[in-house]
Amino acid sequence: MADHSPAFVKLVDAARARVRECTVADLKARLDAGQHPGRDFVLIDVREESEYAVDHIEGSLHLGKGIIERDIEARVPDTSAEVLLYCGGGFRSALAGVNLVDMGYTRIVSVDGGVRAWRAAGYPLTTGGPSLG
Repeated sequence: MADHSPAFVKLVDAARARVRECTVADLKARLDAGQHPGRDFVLIDVREESEYAVDHIEGSLHLGKGIIERDIEARVPDTSAEVLLYCGGGFRSALAGVNLVDMGYTRIVSVDGGVRAWRAAGYPLTTGGPSLG
């Protein structure tokens, strides 16, 4: 992981204080218990489109951090829906999550550690699937 500037880390820490987080193990346990993204919760990959194309968690939708605020209402109109966000390591998802909270979404969860922690745990990743932007 790259070294991040102190100002960026401070911004992320403030976002994490306002957004609920779960671990990759928590997400995997939900999937193993039969919960399905798209039915039981919304799982959104906020990484860049090029990152999503390489690999992502099965069932996730791509709605990149650069456009999520613009497009979320059309893609997830129910502001009470549970929305789990992940990125590479948990920083961008926390930042995106704060904006969704500010937009009125009440059940936002950032997946701490993101896809790097998912990959490190040996959990499966896939390619292809729906990219929403």
